This record gives sequence, structure tokens and C-alpha cells, in this order.
Amino acid sequence: MLYNNCYIMREKTVEEINERIRDGSVSVMTADEMTELVRELGAERAAREVDVVTTGTFGAMCSSGVFLNFGHADPPIKMQRVWLNDVEAYTGIAAVDAYLGATQLSERNPEYGGAHVIEELISGKGVEVRAIAHGTDCYPRRSIETEITLADLNQAVMVNPRNAYQRYSAATNSTDRTLYTYMGTLLPNYGNATFCGAGELSPLCNDPDYEVLGVGTRILVGGAKGYIIGEGTQHEPLKKKGTLMVLGNLKKMRKEFLRAAVFYKYGVTLYVGISVPIPVLNEEIAKRTGVSDAEIVTEVVDYGVPRRDRPVVRMATYEELKSGKLEIEGKEVPASPLSSFHMAKKVAEELKRQIERGEFLLTEPVARLPTVGEVKPMKQTRELPLVKDVMSRMFKVVREDASLEDVAKAIVRGKFTHIPVVDVESKLVGIVTAWDLSLAVAFKYESLDKIMTRRVVTAKPDEPVDVVVRKFEQFDISAMPVVDDEGHVLGMVTSDQISKLVGR
Repeated sequence: MLYNNCYIMREKTVEEINERIRDGSVSVMTADEMTELVRELGAERAAREVDVVTTGTFGAMCSSGVFLNFGHADPPIKMQRVWLNDVEAYTGIAAVDAYLGATQLSERNPEYGGAHVIEELISGKGVEVRAIAHGTDCYPRRSIETEITLADLNQAVMVNPRNAYQRYSAATNSTDRTLYTYMGTLLPNYGNATFCGAGELSPLCNDPDYEVLGVGTRILVGGAKGYIIGEGTQHEPLKKKGTLMVLGNLKKMRKEFLRAAVFYKYGVTLYVGISVPIPVLNEEIAKRTGVSDAEIVTEVVDYGVPRRDRPVVRMATYEELKSGKLEIEGKEVPASPLSSFHMAKKVAEELKRQIERGEFLLTEPVARLPTVGEVKPMKQTRELPLVKDVMSRMFKVVREDASLEDVAKAIVRGKFTHIPVVDVESKLVGIVTAWDLSLAVAFKYESLDKIMTRRVVTAKPDEPVDVVVRKFEQFDISAMPVVDDEGHVLGMVTSDQISKLVGR
């Protein structure tokens, strides 16, 4: 429409776009293609040329799972507990309904979980089902063992409480030990950084204010038609950390878009391909779908600090993160994604093809996603004791130039089994144990340097006791020095002290 010799674009409607889908005249681009087009032509012309932008993400979505209906046995059973390939599902719903969470672990194999069961179901494989019950008049059966496939189930509905984070913090590690986390393996001393999300391809990055996406928006989940059914858990729009709760039919999904995975020494997760269409109704929407990786910024946080509000090391763009390198405190650090950009692009292209073939029509949301709200921490009515509450301040240290005789005397006189070793500035450099002295005698070592451990696992005074317990288990040790930020020894904490605390 012309007005005073200027082109004024009339807004499109979803129904008009659907008519173009039906008659085959629709213009569709993936989000990364739209970024290039907006950069080349500007948002106004791009809005005239493009009807739909398809987005995609393919990453570890731990908050995923499926509702399963097994059908009634003969005689019937009201399942109190049910296991699929030794992975327990939640049964507090109805007699033969259960919810299988993706991260639930097998009772026999810690590297197998609900995600693997889900993948095996969509692969057509048989799954062993075992259930027990207390028995009632109408459900007299007390146990059952059988094998089912996906085709045997009445319903298998994927309902994922939290997927497709709008923006997720990247992770690094300042400590001197390797950490095994849901952000992957984090190497010591800022040895690497990991990040999630597909950047400019991600759904909520292309509709950051939730103007066209909402409850009832039709999407692809695992390659099958599904829907956004609400904001996801931990939806935090004010921090641009929105999430989606999604639903889809597992029976229609494809294995390539739904894959089980294991994070080393952390646990099981499920990679889910999600593609969301953005109807380009006007110039403003076109502008937002032209967002680039250089414009999407996230925090790089230190996972070496074991608390909810971990410190931010720096801010970084997805362009920097995707480059594979990141500078942290003057050091060039490798950056690696936990998401697959290749698969994110593939699922966006799959939606593009379905729209172009007339197989996928857009829906208008019946309600917007919330644009306000925050994530609150868990209310804790009983605070955990801290290391400083249980550590012993009665301890002995030795200098690194001390003789083995001096160390032996310190152990005997103080009845200590672990002696921290310090340098001339009284900073921790090692630890020596009574067992180490036994080795020295057996093998005729003559210096402390030959027997002490230099890579010492330590605790901080303000750490929760639970964190220390985890270190005892992880490193198979029974005592550790408590140090301040400069490395000075403040005390010792032992597994015996923790045991006594638990006993009380």
C-alpha cells in the first residue's frame, strides 16, 4: 500500500499465511537464513518476502519424559511400582498409567536410564516391564512381568516440563580439579568452557518477548507434530531465560531427533529436537527473527563455586562461543557446545519442508507466555551445617623441608593421621599421612618430598558439609585440610567428624 509515495506494509495474519501454505505459495526460511536476508535487505523488505521462519534446537533436555498407558492385564493390576528395563517410572496417576522421566537411572546400570528406554521404544525394540501392587478387590493381581513395544501401548505422550531455554549460562571451572556436571566435563583452572543452545536458530531467541508463540502453538517435537502447552518450569522472562513446556506423540517421533546420552560421571539425559515456526506478520517480527549470534549474549559462570548463584566470570556472545575459543582472565580457553548445531539446523529444515509441502499449518496461541516472573530458590527450614561448624582447629602442619623424623613425631605426639605440608609463607603445598610414612620405611625413602601428596583435595570453611561428603566419596579419602582463599590452613575435617555429625 502506498501512502505519500511511501510503502506502508499491511500486517499479515496467520490465516493468510495458512492459505499460502495450502495453495503452495508460502515463503519459508530457516532462522539462520533469515538472519542473512535481514542483514542484506533490511527488516521491511524481508517481512514482505518471507511468511514463516523456522527455528530449531537440539540439545540435552533433562526435563523430559513420557506418559505411558499399558492397558489392563487379566486379571487387572493397579501398579504401585513399575520398572521398564529396570528403570522405575512414576505410578501415582492411575492403575496402568505411568510417567517415565528421561533422567531416571536404572537400578543396575548407572549409565542407562529413562532416556534409553524412550529411545529403544521409538526404535521398535521390546522393553521388559515389571510391576508390583498390593492387590484390591477390583485389581487383585499383585505382580506382572511382560515385554512391550511402542505399538503395544495405548498412548505414549511426551510431556516435557522444561525445554528450549531461551538463553543458558555457559560454564567454566576455576578450581584445580576436574568437575563432572550437567554442563559436561569442566577442566581445572579454566581449562575449558561449555555452552548450550543453538543461538540464532533457537526458538525463543527469535521471539524474545513471546509475541507470536504461546499456549497452543503447533511445533515439531522429535520430528512429530506437537504443541507448546505453557511456559516451562524455571521460566524466567525478565532475565531472558524463558522456557517451554511441550507435548508430542512419541509414536510419531523419529529416532534421529530423539537420542539418549550420558554425561560422564554425572548421569543420563535426552537430546530432543524441537522446531518452532515464527509467522512473520510484520516488520518488527522480521527484525527479531533476523537476530544474529553476535547479538545474543550470555554469562560465563564459575561452576567451581558450589552454590546456586555462581559468580559470573564474564559475558560472551554466541558468536564468540561458537568460534571455539574464549578469553578468560587473559587465557585463551577452548569453548565447546553441548548442543548440536547440525541437528538444530536439520530439525528447522524438516519443519520448513513440511510447511512447504502443505503438511504443517500454523496455529495462533490461545494465551501468551508470561512476560514477568522470577525463579525463587528452594525454601530451606533447616540449614545445612558448614565446614567451619565441624572442622577441627587442633591440627599440626610441617614445613616442606621437614625431616621424616619430624613428621613421625608430629603424628605420634598429636595422634594425627594426616599432616598438611606448608611452604615458607605457610601456604598449603601437600599432605602426608601415617600410611605415607609406612611406605617411606618400607622403601627406604629419605625425604618428605618423595612421599607427600601434592595435589591436595581441600575444603573451604563456608562450604556445606554435603559438598565435603561428596569429595570424600569421589576421591576415596578420609580427611582434608580446610583452607582460606590464599591457601593458608585453617583446620582439618575428617570423615569421622562427619559421621558423628550425622549420628547426632
